[in-house]
Amino acid sequence: MRAAYFAFDRFPSSKGSAVHIGQMAAELFDRFGGGLLGVLGGGGLPRYQREGDIEIARFDEQIPNLIDRAEAYSHWVARHLAPHLETLELVHVRDPWSALPVLGHRHKVVYEVNGLPSIELPHTWPQAAPATVAKVRRLEEHCLEHADAVVVPSSVIGNAIRKMGINPEKVFLVPNAADPVAPPQPTATASTATAGASSVPRARPPGAPEHYIIYVGALQRWQGVDVLLRAFARLADLTDLRLVICSSVPERRAKPLQRLADRLGVAERIMWRFTLPHDEVAGWLAGAAVSAAPLTACPRNLDQGCAPLKILESMAAGTPVVASDLPAVREILGEDGRLVAPDRPAELARAIRILLEYPGQARAMAARAKGRVPTWADSRAKLAEVYSRV
Repeated sequence: MRAAYFAFDRFPSSKGSAVHIGQMAAELFDRFGGGLLGVLGGGGLPRYQREGDIEIARFDEQIPNLIDRAEAYSHWVARHLAPHLETLELVHVRDPWSALPVLGHRHKVVYEVNGLPSIELPHTWPQAAPATVAKVRRLEEHCLEHADAVVVPSSVIGNAIRKMGINPEKVFLVPNAADPVAPPQPTATASTATAGASSVPRARPPGAPEHYIIYVGALQRWQGVDVLLRAFARLADLTDLRLVICSSVPERRAKPLQRLADRLGVAERIMWRFTLPHDEVAGWLAGAAVSAAPLTACPRNLDQGCAPLKILESMAAGTPVVASDLPAVREILGEDGRLVAPDRPAELARAIRILLEYPGQARAMAARAKGRVPTWADSRAKLAEVYSRV
């Protein structure tokens, strides 16, 4: 193998990270004529498979403790790397657990930073000891310092990396992206199926409400779905309006939010969809009146930034977006979306109501946003420039 891509993420999956992995790994393997893809498995995914010149290996050990699992994964990466050390030219990684075992060899290393575990860990694992978080921070700094290039999806994340003392000349912006989606069609036809890659048509999802707003993504606290539920309760007078939640995680993870919906009296007006294939989510987005991204103002979203695919994919679908006014979100939306103060249900409800009451202005705003979304071809071209540079 001449190239390898490692990620401490499950692939494929319904999460946005899987979309990103698929695109970035495709660019790497197209350039080098195949390679090794090392990712997380489980859930019935095969431990090994081969697709043409690409070998896919999946780490599927069930280790409850996150740090123990990450350490075992790093050893697994080292074992899979060893047979190819004489031929590898470039290794692309997404996290410190993947980066540590690939550093210090003859090949070049591109470290893609979509998030910093030292910042995310206290949110995803609140029981993590401060000393553990500090060790993770030192590991991150070591890996970033010794990588040949660092790729970030937003300027906000790039600035966070530079503040860590990483050489700014090796930090490159490769933005997240989304491909355009045509408005939903009543049924798929031969003519729409061949409409071209620039605008992918979608059939209206079966059972979709006539009039709905949508949330797409995971359900962690920092996503702010509880804020959206409280905002939706303030729209009770819009009796025909529904909220569709397309969750990238299984239903058991939604139980606390479903109980909150019961207490707020909105449970009957919410439609839940869990772990839908990515192509199906595009249809739900395209049919929605408004897409909401109510991210909270926590360090995870402020200190390191974020580049949510849910916002880009909503823009690409031509759906008006209401989102929290955070630096990374402003970078994506600009003035082509409604930005509201985070963690304030009343303001979120008011912004949604305005878009619903002025659909012409909402559609015009969404059309401007759609024209600004970088495509995956654009992002892959920027990544290719980084590969050439290193």
